Amino acid sequence: MRLVTRISKPSGEAATRVWIVLWKAAHAIEQNALRSVSASGLGLSEFAVLEVLLHKGPQPVNVIGEKVLLTSGSITAAVDRLESKKLVRRTSDPRDLRARIVQLTDKGRSLIERAFQRHAIDMEDTMAVLRSSERTELVRLLKKVGMWAAARLDDNRQEWAHPKADSSPIPP
Repeated sequence: MRLVTRISKPSGEAATRVWIVLWKAAHAIEQNALRSVSASGLGLSEFAVLEVLLHKGPQPVNVIGEKVLLTSGSITAAVDRLESKKLVRRTSDPRDLRARIVQLTDKGRSLIERAFQRHAIDMEDTMAVLRSSERTELVRLLKKVGMWAAARLDDNRQEWAHPKADSSPIPP
């Protein structure tokens, strides 16, 4: 168990400042995305579900939830809303009778194709401040820090689940 961590002096921006800047930037970008998506009459989770189905084809409900970062209950509610609008339909999975496959209806495909095209233009406008090479570098850096943060979460979960016998929260 590693409860005491040394904090080294940062050679550049402090990690907390990077986090705050990232958080504020993500919020501003998300607000642009929300405005873009709302214009199509959809919420963000509904848009995300339709976008997955547009680009990945029919998918099991749980797979869609994982892709769009929604819990089991939230993905079910989003699919219910889309189904009530006749934008998607559920069918049985022939390989697993317990699972349900979600697919776009013609109405859903038409809506998400138009909405996604408009959203892509809006996101281009939102990101217009970055040159192509800067976008590439930003994606590389965000993936790098995201994967590192995810690995830290996994390590911490394992550490808490299986603490070392000789570990102590107080250093000797």
